[in-house]
Amino acid sequence: MIDFILQPLQYAFMVRGLIAALLTGVVCATVGSYVVLRGMAFFGDALAHAMLPGIAIGYLVSGGAREPLFWWALLTAVLSSVGIGWLSRSAEVREDTAIGIVFAGMFALGIALISTVRNYTTDLTHFLFGNVLGVGINDLLLIGIFGAVILLAIFFFYKEFLVLSFDPLLAATLRLPARSLEYLLLILIALTIVVSLQTVGVALMVAMLVTPAATAYLVTRRLPVMMGLAAVIASLAGIIGLYISFYLSISSGAAIVLTATAIFLMVWLAKRLTSLAARRAPVEA
Repeated sequence: MIDFILQPLQYAFMVRGLIAALLTGVVCATVGSYVVLRGMAFFGDALAHAMLPGIAIGYLVSGGAREPLFWWALLTAVLSSVGIGWLSRSAEVREDTAIGIVFAGMFALGIALISTVRNYTTDLTHFLFGNVLGVGINDLLLIGIFGAVILLAIFFFYKEFLVLSFDPLLAATLRLPARSLEYLLLILIALTIVVSLQTVGVALMVAMLVTPAATAYLVTRRLPVMMGLAAVIASLAGIIGLYISFYLSISSGAAIVLTATAIFLMVWLAKRLTSLAARRAPVEA
């Protein structure tokens, strides 16, 4: 068992991958708690796909270099999140409709741009399905810096986001800048998606935002506990998923997401069985 645990740690890429998985897991779980509570899973999925044009443009402009892609993805994600927020403020367009429009348009643009690259199959596949084992030192620095910014923003605006999520009427009564806070939350979600891009990729990004937080939501209704528990679940999923990926030679992003899904199913099943047992328990006089 000790050899089973220590053998992957002999490789520097596994150590960097584990650190990246832990960092992104904590950030995704924290922001994902708001995504789950506010029913924004579709927004997260749409935003993950909407930054595909930025990746394609960065790839074309930089001649295939990987480093600039982070900044192009960041720019596209922020612009898309603000665009969705602005469009959904219109009385003529519902929020889910605005998300669908931006999602479909940006994703189609990304596909069109990628199709112009002849050798895109191997180069851009990592951004679709993740390549956490390819994380370098510079990538870890970017993940750490932007992850810290996201967590600090959540810390400083925790009360405002809490009121806005649970009681919008109270937020209006307290005269909180609801619109500005909404935009800030959208931008934080965008930053989280970009930070986690290399870990699980565009196609699987929404799972890391939603699944750990949804698992924690089955256990508790207190937001701080939910965030902490979701962070633990996401970190465990990252570590176990990477070990599965190492020993079974499967996609690291897929292994992480499947592990998180398995944890959710186990917690859900345990809660269901506990609930059924409580209903069938005899009532004492």
